[in-house]
Amino acid sequence: MFERVFVKINGERHYLWRAVDHEGEILESYVTKRRDKRAALEFLKNSMKRYGDPS
Repeated sequence: MFERVFVKINGERHYLWRAVDHEGEILESYVTKRRDKRAALEFLKNSMKRYGDPS
């Protein structure tokens, strides 16, 4: 499962993307200033390389 939350860093809004396993453990996280298709796909591809298919 993938989650996206908003965080403020130095007063600016950033997006924290997290890959979470079925037990709720955080596998990987990624912070970006943008929230768009490119950022989501980059995070998904990197997570799948490391942990395999999310299904």
